[in-house]
Amino acid sequence: MTSTAMFPSSPRLPQRLHERLLARPAVRAVLALLCVLIPFALAMWLTNAVPKPWRATWPLLLAAAGVTAGYAFYVRKVERRALTELSAAGAWRELGGGIGIGALLAVACSVILLASGAWSVTGLAAPGVMLKPLPEQIMVALFEEILFRAVIFRLLEQSWGMKAALVGSTLLFVLAHMPNDGFSLLAATMTGVASLVFTFAWLVTRRLWLPVGLHFGWNYLLDAGVAVPVSGHAARGWVQVAASGPEWLTGGAYGIEGSVVTLVAWGVAGVALAVVARRNGK
Repeated sequence: MTSTAMFPSSPRLPQRLHERLLARPAVRAVLALLCVLIPFALAMWLTNAVPKPWRATWPLLLAAAGVTAGYAFYVRKVERRALTELSAAGAWRELGGGIGIGALLAVACSVILLASGAWSVTGLAAPGVMLKPLPEQIMVALFEEILFRAVIFRLLEQSWGMKAALVGSTLLFVLAHMPNDGFSLLAATMTGVASLVFTFAWLVTRRLWLPVGLHFGWNYLLDAGVAVPVSGHAARGWVQVAASGPEWLTGGAYGIEGSVVTLVAWGVAGVALAVVARRNGK
């Protein structure tokens, strides 16, 4: 009797071991994080390696493409399923809806702060400044939503349930913003609320387009349109604004996302999206 006859299943042992490893939630989570973070890290290294005049455009778009491709690779090779969360069907409608919600929130908060006297318009920059933040905000919206919603929230939910996933992904999102300038208790609270709103937007469709659009619409309109800090990053927008008043109103160095006005507006948006997600059974 040959060894092949004695152990007929032995050639399948590596495959079975491979399948058992991939079935473990911790292994899948590590692989998903690596597939997203490695392309991002390589693109950021490339950004610092190229001459400064080139850094503001294609390296950031390359990072966005790399992160998206890395996540797609993980889903198809590890989870072995179709990439439904980034499918083209209905993408423009959901993306446009998210951008509209984000822009509406940005305009509403800006109008309230202007009307209250916390902001005052001091002038206008050249309109061309509105193009500079575009590649960065595309990259930020895609990277953060893929990482925190499609990877962290989704995989935590699969392992530990909805409540644990909401808490875990929100805490990690806040921690990721802690090094930013002007970070405070109010800024941390608002950042946590923003994370919940993005997650509720994900739950409405279980796809990325709505939260990506919301994230981009808010960030880009404020970064490119109004010269106020966003999440502690320097102001560089078209409408030049001076802030005066208490930090709980203006947001201080953290910017509009550290303002109680933004906290209330995003809280209302979060409740509305949570209701829609619940009705959709997501």
